[in-house]
Amino acid sequence: MAEVGSTSARSLPERFFVNPGNDSDTATSSAESTPRRTNTPVASIDHLRFPVNPDSGTPMRVLLVASAGGHWIELHRLRAAFVGADCQFVSTSKGMTPPLGDREVLEIADTARDSAWAMAPTLLGLLRVFRAFDPDLVVSTGAAPGALALMIAKMFGARTIWIDSIANSETLSLSGRLVKPFADLRIAQWQHLADENPSLRYLGQIL
Repeated sequence: MAEVGSTSARSLPERFFVNPGNDSDTATSSAESTPRRTNTPVASIDHLRFPVNPDSGTPMRVLLVASAGGHWIELHRLRAAFVGADCQFVSTSKGMTPPLGDREVLEIADTARDSAWAMAPTLLGLLRVFRAFDPDLVVSTGAAPGALALMIAKMFGARTIWIDSIANSETLSLSGRLVKPFADLRIAQWQHLADENPSLRYLGQIL
């Protein structure tokens, strides 16, 4: 696994985004090929690919974390991006059906950002997941538990992607702002947010 601070690690996530509107599997490699927002949504899950770890050639171990509700629905809609990868899904509710693969969805405690004490059960649950699964890549669509997962990912040398919810049309979520030091790639689902913040990428919307 490449070190998180290395060029290959930081460039990896974007190598798996395919230019929306193009039926080929040529990966997007520059800002010029990033889709511009129009009145019609421009991207779908079919424009993402995360199947293989380019460092080892083996199926990528991907940890996908989302709170129950809308965050989970958006993560569920990304399932086609991870076909061929070894996926472990994590959420904050019991009895969830895995969107992909045979691994059961692991449950962690939900949390807010009220205090470190309130977050402790979630942190402990995530640490157990990381020790057991040892992911190459961690992806989250939110909310607070997903932000904690990205922070822990750096301790384990994993690459990280934050996808802010489509509901955040006016400003990036608080969790999305807090994960900036820990996310190799932060994605907003509204073009104007990425235009206003050069540290964000807009690659379409999860539909």
